[in-house]
Amino acid sequence: MPFESVVLNRDCDVVQIPSGQALKLPKGTEVQISQSLGGSFTVVTPGGYMVQIAGKDADAIGKTPPKTPASSPKASESLEKRIWDQLKTCYDPEIPVNIVDLGLVYECKIRPTGDGKNVVEVKMTLTAPGCGMGGPLAADARNKIESLPEVKEAKVDLVWEPPWDRNMMSEAAKLQLGMM
Repeated sequence: MPFESVVLNRDCDVVQIPSGQALKLPKGTEVQISQSLGGSFTVVTPGGYMVQIAGKDADAIGKTPPKTPASSPKASESLEKRIWDQLKTCYDPEIPVNIVDLGLVYECKIRPTGDGKNVVEVKMTLTAPGCGMGGPLAADARNKIESLPEVKEAKVDLVWEPPWDRNMMSEAAKLQLGMM
């Protein structure tokens, strides 16, 4: 699939992939959109660098900010299922697969706070320990979990044990990436 070429219509804050370094691209920069999943955009700069543009800055590339996934409770769905559904809307900016199917989420615990709300604790990892995108990915997961009305707070911790490997990916992810 060819990338879509767009020109920034204003200065835009971005995060360099995979370092996680915050940068600003100036108005007039031509970029190639390589991925638009999970509410953010991965673009390639003229110098060949890959950066992530947050959904809130979609207007800078002439796009509409993505809608937040519906988080209204359904009587038939447990809070845990809805949390996992929210996590499935978080995407690795380099790989077009969500963090759940990539096998990056190791644990999800729900702790009631006594006021009808819950604290959610998630342990996740990255495909490579040196990747600087851990902070942005964890923040994306935290924000999406906290969008659920029954969640008071979400804590997302990056862990390195056990180390991630491709065998942790779901069959669907392996199929999508041509690994089967």
